[in-house]
Amino acid sequence: MDLGLKGKKALVCASSKGLGLGCARALAEAGVDLVMNARGAEALEASAAAIRAEFGVEVVAVAADITTDAGRAQVLEVAGQVDILVNNAGGPPPGLWTDWEREDFIAALDANMLSPIMLIKALVPGMMDRGWGRVVNITSQAVKAPIPVLGLSNSARAGLTGFVAGTSRQIAGSGVTINNMLPGLHDTDRAASLDKGASSQQGITVDAARAAREATIPVGRYGTIEEFGATCAFLCSQYAGFIVGQNILLDGGAVNATL
Repeated sequence: MDLGLKGKKALVCASSKGLGLGCARALAEAGVDLVMNARGAEALEASAAAIRAEFGVEVVAVAADITTDAGRAQVLEVAGQVDILVNNAGGPPPGLWTDWEREDFIAALDANMLSPIMLIKALVPGMMDRGWGRVVNITSQAVKAPIPVLGLSNSARAGLTGFVAGTSRQIAGSGVTINNMLPGLHDTDRAASLDKGASSQQGITVDAARAAREATIPVGRYGTIEEFGATCAFLCSQYAGFIVGQNILLDGGAVNATL
């Protein structure tokens, strides 16, 4: 399927590995030139080089913390005008509601709500002027089914979801869409870290910890970054112009809900 993206330009945040890398690779396979961002320069440069070699697209790597004003300014200066924005950033730490003070919530909002909003404000007007654009925000399945120990993430990502719900409908007539992808457990470093933590806490092997977590997912396995990236590429494609303000679950059926 020709996604109609050849020659487009995308900024993909937090894309040196994991879900962001899956999105970057899928967009590159569709012919999209990339501006890739992550905090770690070494891993970022390695991923960028691999994509250049495999797909033959232009890739510019910008090592910066996208959740800070200075980091965003650096990335935006390099990126210039883009047709596609993929917002992504790691979530805040887990804990109990009694653990968090105002400063913790402000940090979570800055990273997982306000940073993507600032990038939308910076880049979407240009997309609107050109009559075409796509924004995909990587949030979490916790938006649909809150995870108690991730209260900071639940709060910040729900705030972004509310912003997108209204804004996406205001700008849809200009040819620009905004949608959210809500990942469940995928085979990434984050999942491996969770499995290692469960292994230590429960006194079981890492493989046993993973098997127990996979058993909670109806499909019986973790998702792959290739599956995730392909969905991102479709949401950015010429066929997705009628999908506006939606929250797409990619969780293997883990969230048990009718709607």
